[in-house]
Amino acid sequence: MALYLIGDLQGCHEPLQCLLHKIDFSSSRDTLYILGDLVNRGPDSLAVLRSLSSLGDAAQCLLGNHDLNLLGIAHGLRKPHRGDTVQQVLDAPDCDSLLDWLRHRQMAIQAHGWLMVHAGVLPQWSNGQTMALAAEVESALRGPDLAGFLAGMYGNTPLQWQDSLRGAERLRVIVNALTRMRFCTADGVMEFASTGGKQTALPGYLPWFEVPGRKTAGTSVAFGHWSTLGADTAAAGPGLLSNALPLDTGCVWGGCLSAARLGKSPGEYALVTVPCAASQTPG
Repeated sequence: MALYLIGDLQGCHEPLQCLLHKIDFSSSRDTLYILGDLVNRGPDSLAVLRSLSSLGDAAQCLLGNHDLNLLGIAHGLRKPHRGDTVQQVLDAPDCDSLLDWLRHRQMAIQAHGWLMVHAGVLPQWSNGQTMALAAEVESALRGPDLAGFLAGMYGNTPLQWQDSLRGAERLRVIVNALTRMRFCTADGVMEFASTGGKQTALPGYLPWFEVPGRKTAGTSVAFGHWSTLGADTAAAGPGLLSNALPLDTGCVWGGCLSAARLGKSPGEYALVTVPCAASQTPG
């Protein structure tokens, strides 16, 4: 049995199939943990959703910001952005079943000594609190008022977590931290404008995993979302950044698709990559 963590797919179905072939993946033996952003910007989001949903428990998938946005578009709460490539999903005869499968994916996973999220974890959150807050969003996604949750999901504020938050604001902060965050202050104030590498941090902000004293520092955290960071880390060779592993290596932008095969010791992994087959122009 082999366990693999895989970074952002974003509709890159052909590289995914090449990667699965390279690692000799077997759904009866191995397990994939996909770290969110299954769809959008790439050429074949529909095929990605069909492939992953067909694997059953062998593919444990997180939700990323692009996946949540697809749900928002499907419910008429958001118009597609320029460069979005989700119309093929919306036009598919099995669209309803695929979107229902998507809304039942997780926001965070803790397994095999790793905490897995799409983007980040606020420094004030412990492992247990992260999983509990992720479960709150998962309950809203799977509940009877999905449209209501999605309608309140968009926006940057509040920028900081408070235990006293309730309703849409509470869920929005959780979603933004788990699916959008790159930088924050020591007090957990998030900043969403900077999207480049670590050197693009604004004064007073740090990559979330470098905040001193973050409560998840004792656990290896795997995440996607940050393609510039993931590509640089992959090029540098195996190793964790402050006990965190970025696995979005920019496949959709012409980089590569990466899988980390987990080892027996905590934080141990071996990286496997395949080149992108059909890159898109960033936008």
